[in-house]
Amino acid sequence: MPRVLSIAGTDPSGGAGIQADLKSIAAQGGYGMAAVTALVAQNTQGVRSVHLPPVEFLAEQLNAVSDDVQIDAVKIGMLANQQVIAVVAKWLEQQRPPIVVIDPVMVATSGDRLLDAEAEDALRKLLRYADLVTPNLPELAILSDSAQATDWAEALEQATKLSLKFQVAVLAKGGHLDGDLAPDALVEGTTISHFPGRRVQTSNTHGTGCSLSSALATRRAAGETWPEAVRQAKRWLTESIQHGADLRVGQGSGPVSHFAGLWQRGGLETAPTAAELEQDWWQRIAPVRADIDALPFIDGLASGTLEDSAFRWYLAQDALYLRDYSRALAEASRLAPTTREQAFWANSAHGAIVTELELHESWIPAGNMFEHQPSKTTTGYLNHLNAARDSYPILIAALLPCFWLYHDVGTRLQVASHPEHPYRSWLETYADQSFAEATRQAIDLVVTAAAQTTTEIRARMLQAFIVSAEYERDFFAAPLR
Repeated sequence: MPRVLSIAGTDPSGGAGIQADLKSIAAQGGYGMAAVTALVAQNTQGVRSVHLPPVEFLAEQLNAVSDDVQIDAVKIGMLANQQVIAVVAKWLEQQRPPIVVIDPVMVATSGDRLLDAEAEDALRKLLRYADLVTPNLPELAILSDSAQATDWAEALEQATKLSLKFQVAVLAKGGHLDGDLAPDALVEGTTISHFPGRRVQTSNTHGTGCSLSSALATRRAAGETWPEAVRQAKRWLTESIQHGADLRVGQGSGPVSHFAGLWQRGGLETAPTAAELEQDWWQRIAPVRADIDALPFIDGLASGTLEDSAFRWYLAQDALYLRDYSRALAEASRLAPTTREQAFWANSAHGAIVTELELHESWIPAGNMFEHQPSKTTTGYLNHLNAARDSYPILIAALLPCFWLYHDVGTRLQVASHPEHPYRSWLETYADQSFAEATRQAIDLVVTAAAQTTTEIRARMLQAFIVSAEYERDFFAAPLR
């Protein structure tokens, strides 16, 4: 994660200055820091006053950060006067950060120049520390000591002149030109990379220069080339401008919506941990578990009074279920993204078709094992598993209740068994240590997958899990219906 320091003034309304820089850095996946050069009383309608803290305090801010944090990139915005520029220049000379982007704040929206002649000259000299400078057209004219460009060709000439003179990349921005087009160009000496664009018809453009320059610093620090950083940052900023009006901030030139795209694509829900999901999912099926405990079939299993015919009917349906359940487990193994998961589901498939069916053979002759017709519940449950086979995370969520609920029921019923209990062997199978370990591993695999996937897939996993749990309940209820 790039660590990016913004050296700039403030905007208490949040749309420009370091407030915009920090949002922009975060939106590009960076960690933002800030050293304040000026305290600006402003809002979307304009600047009211500017307070400059002592330059010694600015030096203390800069040193406090660089003494402790490895800085990957620096974005420089409002510097206010020659004394502030001198402090920043001295710090840059000492620290030599790997990437420096300067957004020269030299001209107000009204067209008034914000720096005196001495400060403008000092800012030009500061360019020798920069890798990229991002002036608007009025600022480009001042830096190149020219009249403001009236067309795009003239702007590119000025950018080329500035780039060659100071050996710095220049992002020429056509936002101040008339017309529907708003082109940008990255000028690196005599090499020019063009980035066509159309003007977004909106008044929400407050802080666009701050936001773009800090985005470029962050993306370059993340390893992108300057052309790629410009291309991606321009796309992001256009998206943010298009959604700026949705913020409904201010009565003047409103801010852009720095996180609009992230909010739309990622949502606001905090990603749960695997442990939280395990607890939540178990609680989600608490009513189902209560229903299972209240079933006459379960009561008869616990006491050993369940009629033999009902138990054999249950086992016959279970055999039909296990035959296709093992196939679903095998499919999970095929879809598994890691060899560890692949091995677990494959071993589980083997256990379902061999170990568990061997237990059934002690009650039902092997030749008669699959002669029964599947019940409505058996058919519905298997259809549910088959419907999940096109998605690994949803399939394993659907498979989990057969582990989790059987282990839960088997463990509690095994306590009630005794040496002469007629169904003791069945109860012991689902309460033994090996099945407990398999259940634990199945839970871990499923909730980990759920924690790492998207909100949409996680919701579908939960639904598949709940439906399977309900089928497990109905499966236990069916023999005595």
